[in-house]
Parts: sequence; C-alpha cells; structure tokens
Amino acid sequence: MEEYKQIAKDGEAELIIRASRFICALKKIDTEEEALAFIQEKKKEHKKATHNCSAFLIGEHDHIQRAHDDGEPSGTAGVPMLEVLKKNDLHNVVAVVTRYFGGVKLGAGGLIRAYSSAVSNALNHVGIMMHTKQFIVTIRVPYTLSGKFDYFLSHSPYRLLHTDYASDITYTCGILSRLLSDFEQDITQQFNGSLAFVIEEEAYIDLPLEKETLHLSDEHFE
Repeated sequence: MEEYKQIAKDGEAELIIRASRFICALKKIDTEEEALAFIQEKKKEHKKATHNCSAFLIGEHDHIQRAHDDGEPSGTAGVPMLEVLKKNDLHNVVAVVTRYFGGVKLGAGGLIRAYSSAVSNALNHVGIMMHTKQFIVTIRVPYTLSGKFDYFLSHSPYRLLHTDYASDITYTCGILSRLLSDFEQDITQQFNGSLAFVIEEEAYIDLPLEKETLHLSDEHFE
C-alpha cells in the first residue's frame, strides 16, 4: 500500500463503565500470526479477566478480518470493535478489549456501546497517522529563491521533511510515488530548470493527521 491510516503508536487505555473495567490494547501488525500472538499475550497478561475480546484488520482491502466475543453474547463485543476500526479507515491493526466484570449487567445494547467506546477511547489515546511510502528527494535552493520555493511547497501536495542551511538551502521532501513525475515537471517549470534535485531512496514515512472525530458511542457511561 502506498498510503493508509494506521494507529500512531501501540498503546492502551481504560474505561470504567458501570463498575466494569474495559481495557483496550492496540497494536500495529502485518500478519495474522502477529495478531493472534498479541491476543494470546493479552489473554495471558489478563488471565483473571472475565473476557478478552478481540478484532483485527489486515491488508489493503482488509482481506483478513477477524472478530471474537470471548464468551460475551454473540455479536456484542468483537464485531462492534471491528466496526470502530473500519469506520476510522484503519488498516493492519489489532484491538483487544479486556473486561473485568464489576457486577452490573449491561445488556446486549450496553455491551455493544461499551466495547465500541473502549476502542474509540484507546484510538483517541494513541492517535491516528497516515503511513505513506514516498520517494525522498533533496533540492538545493539558493537563498534568493527560498521564499519562492517555500511558497511553491506550501501550495503543493509535496511534504517538507527538513531543511539544511549552508551556502545554499537543501530541502528534503517526501513525494508519493504517483506524484513523482508531477513533481519533476512542476519544479522544472516553476524554476526554469535552475534547481538541482536528487531522487534518493523510497521509504515509509508516518505523517500526522489533523485531530479527527472518532466514532464514539452516543451513550454517556458513568
């Protein structure tokens, strides 16, 4: 995949919902084996928990999707968790929600909202970023053209990664593969072929996203 949404980091967050503890752990994965290993790790860590429910998505088109209720009523845990991941357009991620029962039954609807909220809360905690495969390009720009080049970049789809200042300014940018030919044409036309640039390696770069509205439950739990 050239670019896709992913959790910004592995992590977990906890909610107390009507006396029960819901702990959601999230992890980046590339294979089903990694997902299953993480689920088993959490089950071992929380072996005294009432339930360790799970969901994961793998692949560009989510060709691998799994959800498990781990003893909760069918369809009240794993599938709602999976839906939160899908609605946030995430890929290659596993979620495990551990429940320590606090003595108050929630009913089917309450369980669906609780497990959904647990995943959404954890996503808010770890954050979401765009995982992109880009060409790293360095461009040498004279100081006399730096203002024009800054304007050019700010109005383009190309990502500035960092700058180095010496006799000239060296800009290091990330260019998505599908935009590489456009970049070469744009920079040649905009600067009449006066700027020297070098196309370096292709690498994955994680780009932050604006704070997004996640799909939280409408119910307020206390």
